[in-house]
Amino acid sequence: MSSPVPKAPPVTLIIFGATGDLTRRLLTPALINMTRIGLVGGDFHVLGVGIEPGGDEMLRKHLEDFVPEKGGEGAVKKGAAWKQLRRRIAYMSGDFTQDALYEELAKRIAAARSDNVAFYLATQPSFFGPIVDKLADHGLLAEKPGAFRRVAIEKPFGTDLKSAQALNKRILARADESQFYRIDHFLGKETVQNIMTARFANMMIESLWNSNYIDHVEITAAETVGVGTRGKFYDTTGALRDMVPNHLFQLLAMVAIEPPNSFDAEAIRNEKAKVLKALRHWTPAEAAENGVRGVFTAGALGGQKVAAYTKTPDVAADSSTETFVALKFYVDSWRWAGVPFYLRTGKVMAARDTEIVITFREVPFAQFTNTEIDRKLPPNRLIIQVQPDEGLKMEISIKHPGLAVATAPVSLDFHYADLFDISTMTGYESLLYDLFIGDQTLFQRADGIEAGWAAVQPFLDLWSKGGKPDPYKPGSMGPPSADALLARDGRHWHAVSLPDAPRGVPAIKAVSARKKPR
Repeated sequence: MSSPVPKAPPVTLIIFGATGDLTRRLLTPALINMTRIGLVGGDFHVLGVGIEPGGDEMLRKHLEDFVPEKGGEGAVKKGAAWKQLRRRIAYMSGDFTQDALYEELAKRIAAARSDNVAFYLATQPSFFGPIVDKLADHGLLAEKPGAFRRVAIEKPFGTDLKSAQALNKRILARADESQFYRIDHFLGKETVQNIMTARFANMMIESLWNSNYIDHVEITAAETVGVGTRGKFYDTTGALRDMVPNHLFQLLAMVAIEPPNSFDAEAIRNEKAKVLKALRHWTPAEAAENGVRGVFTAGALGGQKVAAYTKTPDVAADSSTETFVALKFYVDSWRWAGVPFYLRTGKVMAARDTEIVITFREVPFAQFTNTEIDRKLPPNRLIIQVQPDEGLKMEISIKHPGLAVATAPVSLDFHYADLFDISTMTGYESLLYDLFIGDQTLFQRADGIEAGWAAVQPFLDLWSKGGKPDPYKPGSMGPPSADALLARDGRHWHAVSLPDAPRGVPAIKAVSARKKPR
């Protein structure tokens, strides 16, 4: 049994953009969970900062009315934990670009019970640089012996390689790299963190984790939702910028890293950076062959009508922004030589599904003479389900019961929900806790960020020259050209699980199906 996790040190969390969607939908539920399980206590305080007028009670009520107790993302049981946290939430209104705000902030921090401060930038990306500058100008990033000042920065971190380099240069001129925590919330998911454990704690997996045995890797992040009210933001961003250099590349790096010499944060971040720097950079002609972009048209999904992307509010009628992207990459290293990594992500697709599929090489020869067995056996697959229904599944072949020698596909299937209650976790609990204790393992470093942008820059350059994304219907898995991307290599995408569908091929439970006692 693992030892209990110690409580975080005393800290004041200052959230810029405290009345925004991220704070309500994800940060507040995570803080409630952390209060409930004792990761933070009475010496933890929240100071929200926003442009909206109001006081402490305004923010408390704003968050209280939004956080759902049943169903949906961010649903938590508020109860006593919320009552405890609620009392420790304060608010101040001001303009992020004005000195007066930071002068008042300095007074609030000086009067606080702890010198430990974590600033969380839950704002539009255009404010990241200016806020860091103002914090530094007013001495709010200066650390004292025994106390810390840290800054958590949400994505997107830059819009291309040049802007990411400029932002890194700007903030690192004001504070040390050790003080910046560039967040990718995918890395807070239990299954993502379990990738390293699955590999490095299981010799039978790690010994096969190379190009001798792995044929290809697929990473899918499919969403059923559309753009909603974010049309203005999304039309200047698109699926590639929104998802690939951050979320999907972080998943890729977790899969492809070499065994670190320790589980120290910098050792792991060093190995992840090596992977991202090893991504092959395509020429313009190669980018055209190895990238697909799509845009959803009008249609229906889940019994509801879906307007075409170009009919979405605040989206230009002649927009060429993509809502779907599929890309092929190689990691040019000894371990992964010749193994393609296929990435795809999109809006209003057939299912909400984030998964990593490791497809192993086919059996070279089915050595069953004078039997009815098929000569071509399906390849083994390891499927790492990130969301929803987090878990791992290994697809293998066994003998079908009976007198004839015939194979049957089955899966060794583990689902976190079968043993653990993680239904109320948002993924931000571990990220916030690590921010408070100073563990940067799950956060991106400057060189990793820039390496990711460098790898996608050929696609950004190519698509900026014109052309339109390929159309696809709502409820599909993208345009036909995405299927053709793999078909040219003699492969096909792994079929995602549709809503309300059975879990797949008959499963042999890898663990007891007994629920964790409540």
